[in-house]
Amino acid sequence: MSKAGGERLELPCGETVSLTSLDLGMRELDCDCGDSHAVVMDMHPPTRFFPEFLVDTLEEAVETTSEEMPDFGTPHLMGMVIEEFPEQVAVADASDEGDVGFAMVWIAGFDSRRLHEVIVELVVELMEHAVSHAESERAMTEFEEKMLEFDVSAFVEQYRDERDLDPEPYV
Repeated sequence: MSKAGGERLELPCGETVSLTSLDLGMRELDCDCGDSHAVVMDMHPPTRFFPEFLVDTLEEAVETTSEEMPDFGTPHLMGMVIEEFPEQVAVADASDEGDVGFAMVWIAGFDSRRLHEVIVELVVELMEHAVSHAESERAMTEFEEKMLEFDVSAFVEQYRDERDLDPEPYV
């Protein structure tokens, strides 16, 4: 995990980016390295990745231990990504940077579509873990059967199409 050095953030690819060059609507950064990197900011809602009903369910079901962020949200989703891919996510605490308009920013080594797929995969794992603690063999079996039918890539494709957002800022 990279940290901000002043106003610049070192990306997983080794390039750096100025925090002030990041626009609040930015969801992907075309990098000098030739790749596109997913950009997530603390104010981006979790509905960027999941339908509202699922976000509501996650908020109700997931207990957080943070007093600063008591409700499950985007920072928790990005924490899951960092835990799984620590070398693939650069993060900056920009809460002292008055010029940027965001408090936290995460930039992934992969593009926004791949990040979306990773987040869905991690939430499915979280749900599977939760179901395994339900002490109901039937619930676990039903969940596993449903997950065999679940296609992460198809879900991401369909959800990204249905969000009905301008593709430029919400990639």
